[in-house]
Amino acid sequence: MLLAMPRLFGPPVCVWNAATTFGEGPCWSTRLQALCWVDTLGHRLHRYRPGNGACNSWPLTEEISAVAERSDAPGLVVTLRRGYALFDRDAGTPAHTLHQPAAEPPGNRFNDGKCDRAGRFCGGTMDFACKAPTGALHCFGPDGQCVRYEMGCAVTNGPTWSLDQRTMYLNDTVCGCVNAFDFDADTGALSNQRVWLRLAQGDGYPDGMTTDAAGRIWIAYRGGACVSCHDPASGAELGRVTLPASHVTNCAFGRPDMRTLFITCARDGLTAEQLARGPLAGGLFAVELDAAGLPASMFRG
Repeated sequence: MLLAMPRLFGPPVCVWNAATTFGEGPCWSTRLQALCWVDTLGHRLHRYRPGNGACNSWPLTEEISAVAERSDAPGLVVTLRRGYALFDRDAGTPAHTLHQPAAEPPGNRFNDGKCDRAGRFCGGTMDFACKAPTGALHCFGPDGQCVRYEMGCAVTNGPTWSLDQRTMYLNDTVCGCVNAFDFDADTGALSNQRVWLRLAQGDGYPDGMTTDAAGRIWIAYRGGACVSCHDPASGAELGRVTLPASHVTNCAFGRPDMRTLFITCARDGLTAEQLARGPLAGGLFAVELDAAGLPASMFRG
């Protein structure tokens, strides 16, 4: 039996017209009651507090693509161009390198990522030109060990997990499909790769995604102007949230009740005519739902 599409309490609202070049990496901080997100190609970390509408930004010297909160200490763990780093927004110090995988090709950079429930930060890499099938997944653990999994695709996006943590979903963006893997929650090992969902031609490309408290999978469509909602077992589409921006990049649940879906977008690759038709491209959007998300897993280290 398929799950039902949650009800939307109105259309998405642009809560911050940040005009990011490449908005990405939304992560709700329960500690700060704020959404942390990034402009990957604009080299900036953003923080949005819905309680008072405060918008803050911090510049970096290179690409930043994903964010995770630490469970036992202040600051954030982020993925920069070549690896993982610690960023303490309150101390005002530069990002401190934690780990840089030596096996990454020079033409790669880190892209999307998030933590599993064991506190491992699973970050994907991509070919900067989005052509060579050199993308990989790195699982960086609290013990400092990092395991690399070859993905054989040009651009990795995601990941997200099933409620029981037995399945990990990871997007092969260029090929337009979502792959599923058997996931060992104790060790982080991946096996049994298979295609879970393939987007229809002309429907855009799967970018970031998240899982809600009922297990539904929500996928952002770059070039598709929407976020789709899917049944976790069958992959069947349950419905869509349509946005006034073409390049939708990622989504994450937030606010105290976790019933707001925050959605990031990008401006890169759009013509002047397209930007005139969609002036909110690169903004941060929010839509209220009658379904809750899951708290973001933190990095245990």
